[in-house]
Amino acid sequence: MNKEAVVVIDYGAGNLRSVVNAITKVGYQAKVTSNPRDVFDAIAIILPGVGAAGDTMDSLEKLGMSNVIRQLIYEGRPFFAVCVGLQVLFSRTEEGGWHECLGVIPGIVKRLPSGLKIPHMGWNQVKQTITHPLFDGVPDEANFYFVHSYYAEPEDMSVVAGTTDYGIPICSVVIKDNLVATQFHPEKSGDQGLKLYSNFLKMALSER
Repeated sequence: MNKEAVVVIDYGAGNLRSVVNAITKVGYQAKVTSNPRDVFDAIAIILPGVGAAGDTMDSLEKLGMSNVIRQLIYEGRPFFAVCVGLQVLFSRTEEGGWHECLGVIPGIVKRLPSGLKIPHMGWNQVKQTITHPLFDGVPDEANFYFVHSYYAEPEDMSVVAGTTDYGIPICSVVIKDNLVATQFHPEKSGDQGLKLYSNFLKMALSER
């Protein structure tokens, strides 16, 4: 097993250190990179999420990373996207005016309904809607840490693996083949968040 086969994509946003620290805590090493070739050569890829989806897409495009991400996901490479990372997987986002996103998952990203405290910030429960190895050892309706003002609405609800109530039910976990994405931040979610990273990497690297 090559534990250096895990890469974290650096597109200029913050939060990289906490993601890398979480991966280290569960027994793996991660390479932080903004080089598309490093990402293409990796076994498991993590796309962290901080900031706005439109800015994230601009950064990924400038780095030449967008098409690499699309190809890796289409090829079934293990891929874990977090927060804004989840949102840019969808077709479009209305954040800051409409922006085209990666289009890996058909659907749109919408602002949370008015009347709610925005951003949705803090701990909230995730209801698991499927049984999956990602959730091994993670209790149903465990709490995870959220910071977001927008949420994803898939066209095909079969990709939704977890939901969270915040005024409305929102998609908080997406699983499609070897693609995993969470609206919350596992790296800020204590032991349960670490368990998700551990389960993902165990799945990704045991296949090799």
